Amino acid sequence: MIEYVVPTNIDDRGLVRAARLLEEGGLVGFPSDTSWLIGCSFHSRGGLKKLRALAGRETPEVKEDRHFTLLCSDISQFGEFCSMDNTRFRLIKRLSPGPYVFILNTLLGTEKALNLKRGEIGVRLPNHPVPQALIKTHGTPLYSVTAKKSMYTRQGGKPESPEEELFEGGWELEAIEGVDLILDTGDERPRIFTTVLDLRSSEVTPLRMGAGAWPV
Repeated sequence: MIEYVVPTNIDDRGLVRAARLLEEGGLVGFPSDTSWLIGCSFHSRGGLKKLRALAGRETPEVKEDRHFTLLCSDISQFGEFCSMDNTRFRLIKRLSPGPYVFILNTLLGTEKALNLKRGEIGVRLPNHPVPQALIKTHGTPLYSVTAKKSMYTRQGGKPESPEEELFEGGWELEAIEGVDLILDTGDERPRIFTTVLDLRSSEVTPLRMGAGAWPV
């Protein structure tokens, strides 16, 4: 089901509807500053179970401790769950919002609140008004995965590049079973991934190069 939204003037009714579905354990698709994402409420065990199942369609060996990206609407939300010194904070602030995922150690005792079995997590502040508005309306961060074609179809062979697995239009996500609502701006998104930076040690380690430049 698609809810069309205008990114510069998002209808509150669509956001409230999406937030209610997330609260009830549903999955919502939405655009970002890179490709399309599918998200659930981070404190919904039912939603997380559905997201794991969805991710397992494109990665059959997925385990229960698979990392999802925690989407936030403000850097201060990172600090509620993640360990950040001044150096890490300055780097994240410099690159956010933007197409970066930062791998950070979680604060002691937050694994249970985040439904995690490991002591680290990827966090992101997307530079797009739709996920930012959705997170604010929902009131808490969201777990997300990148929407991929292999979530609903068996490929005859491997794509020439990983980017070919990504979607351009929001309407394409309707074919993915389990997605309850799609917030669609009507615009095509670029088929690109985020850049993933591991900040758990004193040295920044790029785990995947994508839309975000590194080093900067």
